[in-house]
Amino acid sequence: MLELVKNTKIDFLGKRKFAFIFSSILSIIGIIAIVQIANGKANLGIDFAGGTAIQLKFEKSINLHEVRKALEDGGIKDFDLQDLPTVNKILIRVKKTEQQLGQISDAITGIISQKLPNDKYVVDSTTIIGPKVGGKLRADAAKAVALAIVGILIYIAIRFKFKFAVGATIATFHDVLTVLGVFYLLGREINLILVTALLTIAGYSLTDTVVVFDRIRENLRMKVKEPVEKVMNVSINEVLSRTIVTSLTVLITSLALFIFGGEVIHDFALAMIMGVIIGTYSSVFIASPIVLLWGGKRPFAKK
Repeated sequence: MLELVKNTKIDFLGKRKFAFIFSSILSIIGIIAIVQIANGKANLGIDFAGGTAIQLKFEKSINLHEVRKALEDGGIKDFDLQDLPTVNKILIRVKKTEQQLGQISDAITGIISQKLPNDKYVVDSTTIIGPKVGGKLRADAAKAVALAIVGILIYIAIRFKFKFAVGATIATFHDVLTVLGVFYLLGREINLILVTALLTIAGYSLTDTVVVFDRIRENLRMKVKEPVEKVMNVSINEVLSRTIVTSLTVLITSLALFIFGGEVIHDFALAMIMGVIIGTYSSVFIASPIVLLWGGKRPFAKK
């Protein structure tokens, strides 16, 4: 594999106190975000807050930018557009209060008919998501993330040992909290697309952590007379190049989606960019130090 860095001797575990302080701040912000989301005080998408989804079928293909401009000029706010070009359909989702749900569908069709008179269409379907449904979706999303974290704990406990499972689980939960907290601070919309990104980030972070743990386990079995902290530092340095190459590959792909992917995938790509950076950081500075502090003894005997 391509080696971007060679023979590094960085004392990663020696910097764990600073990393823990920094990560604690990020995690607290994430916890605040969860509380605000649960109370409905964050910028929730229609999946969680309720709203209207209307699907229009046009006679011919239509420019998504023209529809967006028409709706904005017509006074429609807080909406998402999704293009289905193969069937000439456009999905319009608008976040509105319960009193406005019955009126928004007529408002959208009226604006498009007025602003785009040459583009003939029919209303394919209209779906109204009430606040109760949004609340259930919020609860289901939280359960999905929680089950993913529990699954990670069980998987690492079986593959390695329980103290490694604790380190990997805390690091993964830290990554999810950080991205969620940053989205909350930026005022970005919290929706099911973000939940998808969070689950993807959890998987990426776990993969990166497992690679580091594999090398640590291997070296601890071979270097039985050396201190555990030294062996862990050596192990992290040995896989550092691989970690950087993998992270850069995913980061470049996510940047391409962020720049060229359009409005629909914009938030997903932004979450992935943050997730790759924070996931790489946590694999080195959070997961391994927690394993060291959890026991402090050699987790594996020589075989």
